[in-house]
Amino acid sequence: MQAEESETRNGVRIVRVRSTHRGRGTIAGRLSDYASFHMQALRATLGQRKYRGIVFLTTPPLLSFVGWLGRVLRGRRYAIWSMDLHPEAEVAAGMLDRRSVLGRLLFWANGRGYRGADFVIALGPYMRDRILAQGTKAERIEIVPVWVDGDEITPTLRAENPLVSELGLEGKFVVAYIGNAGLAHEFSDLLGAMNALKDHPRIHFLFIGDGPQRARIEKYAADNAIRNFSYRDYYPRERINSVYGLADVHVVTLGAPFVGIAIPTKAYVSMATARPVLFVGPERSETADAIRDAEGGAVVDPAIDGAAERIAALLRSWSDDPSETERIGAHGRAHVLENFGRDANCRAIGEIISGHWGRA
Repeated sequence: MQAEESETRNGVRIVRVRSTHRGRGTIAGRLSDYASFHMQALRATLGQRKYRGIVFLTTPPLLSFVGWLGRVLRGRRYAIWSMDLHPEAEVAAGMLDRRSVLGRLLFWANGRGYRGADFVIALGPYMRDRILAQGTKAERIEIVPVWVDGDEITPTLRAENPLVSELGLEGKFVVAYIGNAGLAHEFSDLLGAMNALKDHPRIHFLFIGDGPQRARIEKYAADNAIRNFSYRDYYPRERINSVYGLADVHVVTLGAPFVGIAIPTKAYVSMATARPVLFVGPERSETADAIRDAEGGAVVDPAIDGAAERIAALLRSWSDDPSETERIGAHGRAHVLENFGRDANCRAIGEIISGHWGRA
């Protein structure tokens, strides 16, 4: 169902622009969709309507450059709410050579956009460091972390979860990876731990979602005869509590090149469900810091030898001690609600906008 071109929600007027829909299956199709959307965004930016300022997000890439063009051509004030970093993400994924002509052009355009903004909102200190490295002035960078709606994300008891019986997980200790298995995620040591635990009578590895690494994960499980494993497609969002409630432990991963570029939101959502979170990724990252501060799980850095063995040992320990996993989960949820709540972060962003552009 196509969304309305214009509507009002909670007193906010929403106007949507249209773009082509050639799909993400080909590079040409994706570029066409991006180009058409950017042209519509530039048209709106340069239009007659007056704004105190325009806040640009970072998807699709290079919207920051649209903001810069609006400033140069029409004197528009703008800011960037940086959810991720492009084209850094493409370089980290091996899709783009920073030294190539295209790479230099994209970094020039994106840097112009960031440096020309009145302010930039970063999601954490490691992202802030990367934005500083682009040449953005420190006094223009604000930090507002990822947030969670504690009213929407609530703990679900396994005994009351209809998906447990649907998926045949009664009596199992479920280690769940939920979401996109993308190029930014690191799975090698998790797969090694799955192989080490494939004969465990209670532990079951559950993946829910999709992504470019799904085929690799399923092939590894088949090649190594890992039978305590299943991969399911995404469920509708209205079942989010039931889906997240399947897990006794949530797994979140991030490849080292993506620190400060991408921040896995599901780490915070997972802690809000009052389950321990196992983060397989760099010890110095926003996600690792949040989990340690919350005492809401554990961090295993693949850069340190023996990561697969440490993951397997940790999962065995947690599966044998339900009171400990309950304690860790409760710590995580309490910390997330106190430090990453939606209402507090929305107020923080409101204060940032008011501080730079004045109150309405």
